[in-house]
Amino acid sequence: MVRSRQPIALDMGRALPLLWQEMKHHDLSTKEGRKAHRHEMRMVAVRPRRWGLWLLTAGFLLVLTPSALDVHSLFGLWPPMLGAVCVIVGVPLLVASVVLKRRYVRERAAGQVMVGRIRG
Repeated sequence: MVRSRQPIALDMGRALPLLWQEMKHHDLSTKEGRKAHRHEMRMVAVRPRRWGLWLLTAGFLLVLTPSALDVHSLFGLWPPMLGAVCVIVGVPLLVASVVLKRRYVRERAAGQVMVGRIRG
C-alpha cells in the first residue's frame, strides 16, 4: 500500500492523514495481536540500533585487542584509537534509535487518541 500525506475523508466530514488510519492498535488479547505488536515495536529504528550495537561491540573489542592478543598495529593504525572512534560513533546511533522509538510510540498513541476523539 502506498503511503501519502493526503488526508482521507472519514465519517462526520472530518479528515485524518492516511498514516493515522494505518496505525491501528493491535488486539493484545490474542496471541496474533501480541505477536504483531511486538514485531511492530521491534522494527522501529532497527537500522541505527543495529549499526550502533555493531560499532559499540567492535569498539570495545578493538580497545581490548592490544592487551589480549598483543597486537599493537592494525592496518598501520592504533587499535585503541580505532575502538574509541567506533564507540564515539556507535553511542549517538543508539541514542538516536531510542529517540526515534520514543517519538514513534508517542505519535502513534497521539494518533489513536485523535481518531477516538473524531469518531466520538
